[in-house]
Amino acid sequence: MTQLEIARGGEVSPEMQRAADLDGVEPELVRAGLAAGTIVLPANHNHKSLRAVAIGSGLRIKVNANVGTSVADPNPNEEISRRKSAGEAGADSVMDLSTAGDLDDIRRRALAHSPVSLGTVPIYQAAIEAAARDGDIAAMSEED
Repeated sequence: MTQLEIARGGEVSPEMQRAADLDGVEPELVRAGLAAGTIVLPANHNHKSLRAVAIGSGLRIKVNANVGTSVADPNPNEEISRRKSAGEAGADSVMDLSTAGDLDDIRRRALAHSPVSLGTVPIYQAAIEAAARDGDIAAMSEED
């Protein structure tokens, strides 16, 4: 069951409670905001080390850090180090913008090593694979 489904059912989940505690607000504000669509609570059950943070109306401003590998720096260990530094600096979420290296492995490792919400851009991988296969990202198909 998703956080949205729980909220629309009138219940406060443990993730909603923790997010409310982090923001210093009542859990009902988080639940009602989720149900109304004015708050989001990224809390994927596959993200085992997640410290869920609510984002939206009536809550404190959140900080997102953009990190990722590139052709100039494809080292996944450096990526993990940057993610750790972002967390230590207080980032509430991390966006992985990796475009080089084993992107599937990088995403798996990112998820395993990130206590904050993690976003990725899978279309980057589709574009890179199309370019490697066909010589041009414009060759990317609907299937890609």
